[in-house]
Amino acid sequence: MISARGLTKSFGDFEAVKGIDVEVRRGEAFGFLGPNGAGKSSTMRMIAATSPVSGGELRILGLDPATDGPAIRGRLGVCPQDDTLDTELDVFDNLFIYGRYFGLPREEVRARADELLEFVQLTDKAHAKVDDLSGGMKRRLTIARSLVNRPDLLLLDEPTTGLDPQARHVLWDRLFRLKQAGVTLVLTTHYMDEAEQLCDRLVVMDKGRIVAEGSPLDLIREHSTREVAELRFGIAREGETHEALAAQVANLGDRVEVLPDRLLVYSEDGDAVVAAVQARGLRPVATLVRRSTLEDVFLRLTGRTLVD
Repeated sequence: MISARGLTKSFGDFEAVKGIDVEVRRGEAFGFLGPNGAGKSSTMRMIAATSPVSGGELRILGLDPATDGPAIRGRLGVCPQDDTLDTELDVFDNLFIYGRYFGLPREEVRARADELLEFVQLTDKAHAKVDDLSGGMKRRLTIARSLVNRPDLLLLDEPTTGLDPQARHVLWDRLFRLKQAGVTLVLTTHYMDEAEQLCDRLVVMDKGRIVAEGSPLDLIREHSTREVAELRFGIAREGETHEALAAQVANLGDRVEVLPDRLLVYSEDGDAVVAAVQARGLRPVATLVRRSTLEDVFLRLTGRTLVD
């Protein structure tokens, strides 16, 4: 569905994407994970055939976006990072008029709009104004609109940014149903839980480069330990810092990450780490033992959290 070799994107002297290789297979959910400014959105705009490639080779649905842009765009569904719904139209007409842009017959578009409103659970809002919808409803309407032309490939740029947890989970459910129906999904996100929920495979991007690739589970196995012990200390004494405390527990795990509010000790047995910390006379105000996540993978690869 997508094949990129040595793909680059430059804006003047700034190189946003620095020679990446990507392959996306039919029917899978593929993700670009990384912090803001990693090059995810620049890559997505090239895949959407709306931003020219600066260097390397890119094929979308077997076509060259430099010469076949209109043909590619006609077979894509795009859910942009920011909603671009027409606030002068009601919910139904946002779908109906958008569908007519693709030259689809009126009755077909009307039936498709009704079907999509039911799919995204907005049938009862068909004649409501866009401004009256919640943020989650607007995102679901934007996804419905991106499906009007029955796309071969659906691109989603930060699909749940700004949504509350309940709205995010409703949207995840709709996207999971699309994947089950065989739609190929490509999404960017800086939410590690979203990537773990939705993606069959993903790449981790940082500063325009791919620093890791694989399934969420494979990445966790390769770049992290089985468990993580989170230690929160009340820094009370002068000169006492998380860095100094990290030195005292450094040999209790495979590695230690120092965050502003806590220490992360990576090991195969987090409970044993907590017990050893207490045996050394250290008294964290709170402890948590959990499984490793993609957030831990990102810390290992870049030394930064997913959202800077």
